[in-house]
Amino acid sequence: MSGGLAAVPAQATALQPATVGTDYEMVTRAHRRLYWSMAPATLHPAVIAHATLGCALLAETAGQTRSTVAVALAESWLLAGRVEFFDLQEPARAAATLLRALQAAGEADEQLLGSAVLAHTAFIPGWEGRRDDAAQRLVAARTYARRGPAPALLMAWLDAVEAECETRAGNHRTGLHLIGHAEDLLTGGGDHPVPEWFDWFSPVRLAAFRGHKELRAGHLPQARSTLTTVLGNLPATEEKQRSVILGDLAAVEVAAGAPDAACAHAARALDQLERRWYATGMERIRDVRRSLVPHQHEQCVRVLDERLYGWATTVSALAR
Repeated sequence: MSGGLAAVPAQATALQPATVGTDYEMVTRAHRRLYWSMAPATLHPAVIAHATLGCALLAETAGQTRSTVAVALAESWLLAGRVEFFDLQEPARAAATLLRALQAAGEADEQLLGSAVLAHTAFIPGWEGRRDDAAQRLVAARTYARRGPAPALLMAWLDAVEAECETRAGNHRTGLHLIGHAEDLLTGGGDHPVPEWFDWFSPVRLAAFRGHKELRAGHLPQARSTLTTVLGNLPATEEKQRSVILGDLAAVEVAAGAPDAACAHAARALDQLERRWYATGMERIRDVRRSLVPHQHEQCVRVLDERLYGWATTVSALAR
């Protein structure tokens, strides 16, 4: 998409029939559902191709049809950016893709979708500990959300994103405070409808955020309890998240001085990753293995290494 969406005429000739908006939207919805079960490296090219088609359709539609295409296009670019960041671990590529998502959301004047895109862009500096850059993007995300108006679930997710960025910057107390605020939001009365595309967050996911923050803050008994409860409450469809939770439970046990229990959780996470690959989950396991260095001559760690450094996993790690 050379030049981005700015190159598309604001008033294009309506060459395509009105049905193309619905047709294009249907494929976007299908990709959204496929994300939870399809291999990211397989799904990603299809999403990119669909987004490229959407850019072409913007120049051939007008009025409500054009708006429908723009909304679906923004969602497609957002999905592609999510895959690039969380599944393929390509943050620079994700940054460019999310900019396109924001342009498409602006074309459709979709405030909540714009808020979601902006919050995703905050993850990129947040992961690197650049708190100020992440905070600035989250201020923008909250501004867009207020225009929505946003449902409590979306506002709680913004708190969770900010909590993640604060925690990675070492501000554990602030992170836990934000999680508490998010929990309060979800117990408050009154609400606005949750957009159909907002399918990556729930009260269980919020609890998973809490468990991770408790772990990072060194509150090990609380983290163990929270994460164990989350693991028991995760829907069967949450296969990617399951590997992340198991990785966090493994990290709890390492910090508690229980390498055998840590390796047992890590092995379960690897079982899960064999069924459904998720780079963020594998990142958790690699972090656990690094923290197990003082125990690396113990049998449980050697068994874990046999799993971590098989042919398939080694090639996959070097290829990324």
